[in-house]
Amino acid sequence: MIDHLAGKVDRMTPTYAVIDCNGVGYITHISLHTYTQMKDATTVKMLTHLAIREDAHVLYGFADEHERELFRLLISVSGIGAATARMILSSLNPVEIEKAIAVGDLVTLKRIKGIGAKSAERIIVDLKEKVGRSGFTGTESSHTLGGNSESMLALVALGFTKPAVEKALLRVRQEGGADLKVEEIIKLALKYL
Repeated sequence: MIDHLAGKVDRMTPTYAVIDCNGVGYITHISLHTYTQMKDATTVKMLTHLAIREDAHVLYGFADEHERELFRLLISVSGIGAATARMILSSLNPVEIEKAIAVGDLVTLKRIKGIGAKSAERIIVDLKEKVGRSGFTGTESSHTLGGNSESMLALVALGFTKPAVEKALLRVRQEGGADLKVEEIIKLALKYL
C-alpha cells in the first residue's frame, strides 16, 4: 500500500493531481475538497489510498487524514465504490458529510449526484455509529459545534438513545442554539426528549 506521496506538484486539476516524486509522476484522483486545500501548493505531502481492481490500480489522494478515513468508511458501504465516494467528498466537505450521516439527513445525501434514496439510507445505516460514536467528528471543535459533542455524551450518559439525542440537538441548533454553553444546550435538548 502507498501511504502518501511527497513531491512537487506537476499538474493540479479539480479531479486529479500529478505529483512528481524524484522524477516519477503519480496520477492521484482527488476530490474538490482536496483540490481547494492544495491548489496553490508547489510541493505537497498527499495522503493516498490505492484501489486495486481487476483492470487497473487507481491512486486516490487526500489533503488530510480525516478525508482519507471518511473515504475508506464510504467505500466500506455496499454499493459505494471509490468513484462514488470521491463524488460524495467533492459535493460536501467531510464535516458536512459526517453531520448528514450522524443526524440521518437523507435529503442532503440524495442531493449528491449518483446517490439515490437506497444508497443514502445504506450509508446512514452502515456509518451512523462509526461517525457518530462521540458526536460529530471532524475538524470542527465542540465549541464551534455549540458543544454538541459534549452535550451528546452527557445526554446519552443520562440514558437517552443516540438517535433521539441527535434529533433533539438538531432541533436546538435549528432554533439558534448553536452558540450556547453546553449546560444550556442540554437543558433545551431535554425539552425535546
